[in-house]
Amino acid sequence: MDRDTDVNVLGMDPQEVQEWVESFNEVVREEGQESAINLLDRLRAHAQSLGIALPFTANTPYLNTISAEKQAIFPGDQEIERRIKSLVRWNALAMVVRANRVDHSIGGHISTYASAATLFEVGFNHFFRGRTEEFEGDTVYLQGHASPGVYSRAFLEGRLSMKQLENFRRELREGGGLSSYPHPWLMPDFWEYPTVSMGLSPLMAIYQARFNRYLEDRSLKPRTDAKVWAFLGDGETDEPETLGAITLASRENLDNIIFVINCNLQRLDGPVRGNGKIVQELEAAFRGAGWNCIKVLWGSDWDPLFERDTEGLLAKRLGEMVDGETQKLSVESGAYVREHVFGADPRLLKMVEDLPDEALRTMRQGGHDPRKVYAAYKAASDHKGSPTVILARTIKGYGLGESGEGRNITHQQKKLNEEELREFRSRFGIPISDEQLAETPFYLPPEDSREIQYLRARRQALGGYVPSRKVRSKPLVADHDALFREFHTGSEGREVSTTMAFVGMLRQMLRDPEIGKVVVPIVPDEARTFGMESLFRQVGIYSSRGQLYEPVDVHTLLYYKEAKDGQILEEGITEAGSMASFIAAGSAYATHGINTIPFFIYYSMFGLQRISDFIWAAADMRCRGFMLGGTAGRTTLAGEGLQHQDGNSHILALPIPTMRAYDPAFAYEIAVIIQDGIRRMYKNGENIFYYITVMNEPYAMPAMPAGVEDGILKGMYKFRASEMKKPKLRAQLFGSGAILRETLKAQEILGEKYGVSADVWSVTSYKALYTDGIDAERWNLLHSGEKPRLPYVTQCLADADGVLVAASDYLKALPNLISRWTPRRLASLGTDGFGRSESRAALRDFFEVDARFITLATLYELFREGKIESAVVQKAVKDLEINLDKPNPLFS
Repeated sequence: MDRDTDVNVLGMDPQEVQEWVESFNEVVREEGQESAINLLDRLRAHAQSLGIALPFTANTPYLNTISAEKQAIFPGDQEIERRIKSLVRWNALAMVVRANRVDHSIGGHISTYASAATLFEVGFNHFFRGRTEEFEGDTVYLQGHASPGVYSRAFLEGRLSMKQLENFRRELREGGGLSSYPHPWLMPDFWEYPTVSMGLSPLMAIYQARFNRYLEDRSLKPRTDAKVWAFLGDGETDEPETLGAITLASRENLDNIIFVINCNLQRLDGPVRGNGKIVQELEAAFRGAGWNCIKVLWGSDWDPLFERDTEGLLAKRLGEMVDGETQKLSVESGAYVREHVFGADPRLLKMVEDLPDEALRTMRQGGHDPRKVYAAYKAASDHKGSPTVILARTIKGYGLGESGEGRNITHQQKKLNEEELREFRSRFGIPISDEQLAETPFYLPPEDSREIQYLRARRQALGGYVPSRKVRSKPLVADHDALFREFHTGSEGREVSTTMAFVGMLRQMLRDPEIGKVVVPIVPDEARTFGMESLFRQVGIYSSRGQLYEPVDVHTLLYYKEAKDGQILEEGITEAGSMASFIAAGSAYATHGINTIPFFIYYSMFGLQRISDFIWAAADMRCRGFMLGGTAGRTTLAGEGLQHQDGNSHILALPIPTMRAYDPAFAYEIAVIIQDGIRRMYKNGENIFYYITVMNEPYAMPAMPAGVEDGILKGMYKFRASEMKKPKLRAQLFGSGAILRETLKAQEILGEKYGVSADVWSVTSYKALYTDGIDAERWNLLHSGEKPRLPYVTQCLADADGVLVAASDYLKALPNLISRWTPRRLASLGTDGFGRSESRAALRDFFEVDARFITLATLYELFREGKIESAVVQKAVKDLEINLDKPNPLFS
């Protein structure tokens, strides 16, 4: 009888059940699997027609997906690979233990790699292909907490020194050290992808796999069988990003991606699903999403038992045990296993009566069996038509003995005592004497040893070492002056928004002979909001299937055009997914040797505020490209209200070291910034990226004044000087973005009504000014005997008389960043508080950033300096119709 059959549940005569089963077996033998599947479909449909409600399940039995008789033959030398794996385990453990003896606060993780060692080693020895001149190689996202194991293997490969291992998590020590986790910024020749902010790498991996297909479909790279491997933990799947894009992978038929989920049943504090079964939960989620699911649950030790399980009793028993029970088996005796697993049924006890308790205790999980893991990887690599997930059962802290193996505290384990080290050494056969154990030395076999020779030969056969990062793209040649020149001349009175100006530049870039093909527009379902629909016809929206339907607007000029070679990545309503595409495109210069230039435009409120962790990862990865915060500004996006109006993003851009943030007011400012950004990133090879806010408020764009390019890029320049002759009262007004126009209106009011000569400065980047200021301060601190350096803002204002007033569409904290380097007090106006659904004029009055409040702030500063009487300020309040009783926008 089949192992799934339980006659007690069926309530039928066993002989009759056996006849049905044998009949079905005959169909499989004579007609094949496809006919058997069709027969089951017919029976299911017939049952429904009889009114029988069939229970739904997306699960298969709690068994290995690949049976013993169907698993691929392991091609390697299993004994020598076991030796290599043991050495990697030892050196990984020694690295963490030694580091924490020097400084107990240094941290590090032993248990994750201990559980994942076989999953990693089978990949390194047989599957992960390196990048060569002829082949792009596989992309591998390695589980971040397992980094000690990756370092340990690189040490055996000869890529890392013993000194570096000694300086694990001590990056500033002499001789260099190793970063705690995968960080390309810190180890740019080694790590490719940051993976330790859990949940990010699975989503990034899916969009990377899709981007690889995008490049192929657009003939930017050859079509290959390169894979994207993503290793993650079962606890990590609780992060919403982990499973958030799995339907994209199946929808796009991404058979180039393989998830390997290390199901050790434990997260940091305890069981992932103590009262459930995480493997079955994940299988249902992935199978329901259309993934090919391979379960690797039981090692080869279990195969004879499953062979004996002709009634399906063992499969049923294993399937009904919750994970809390299963986890406990790894820390208990063989007698406990016999009683609690097999003692549930006399027939199960009979099945293991010839096995001693010790054999029951040491039966391996599938994720610790190289033959089972190899078979799963081989099946996943050969699978066509859909993505694959491998659910591998392991034990957290495997090999750490009673102090850590399978226990809830194992994630935090950093130290082992001498007895625990001795047990670990003996279990894995490490050639270190008892006398040496106390020092926990690293072990490196001789160069001519079989282990080293085998390890290096396998990597050579697979194309080189992994992970390894190398920049292979060639720099751009042209300066693109002609491309941007037309945007320097202004709009000749025609009103356009800065968003529309940018779209015009994007249209021109897409036509450029050098960069046109590598520009990657990315938008999360807001292209029409940003006026980008004209690009639908020009370059098309990317779809791996082309366009299988006629769009409803096909007879219009700007219809929705999808194409297999489309250039726009229209991602749907997902800023996280769009950012993952930006990361894939922004790192293609290293991953693929292709200088793709991403332009990711989105509602600015839903960028840095929503997906900052992804943006931080992009910086860590040395990404290049442009992020455009559309409909920006707290008072410039009228009508949308509290959730949409952005007054925060330029503050949130401050912590990201490689992000250059700009808030331009005019088309020519945007043109200068983008042209310089392309030069810096793609010609000079700087590892930076740009955040530029663009607005939807239309107004006439002026021509670019002469000689302001340097000021635009450095963060500020004088846009319009006062024309008053011999004034008694002076002021310097700083404006940014759309609020610059309010500053210009205030300049006129101050001159005409109050006799104040005010110069207006366009502040394009407070972050640039702040960065320059703190850099100058640091230099001065370290070079007190030399002539001090002056921050750029100080230089600009050296000869600028008068009070200083700044207004922006962002928090007051933004202009306050530079106040320490201004020659006098800086009065700041900004949009602190929640937004409102209103007109622009009403919003600017509410947040006190319009021309009237800029005027009032200027007069108040003049009063504070004793230049005018308070009566002038009080009269201005009446003249400007300012409501003294209006609520404070910060609190209302």
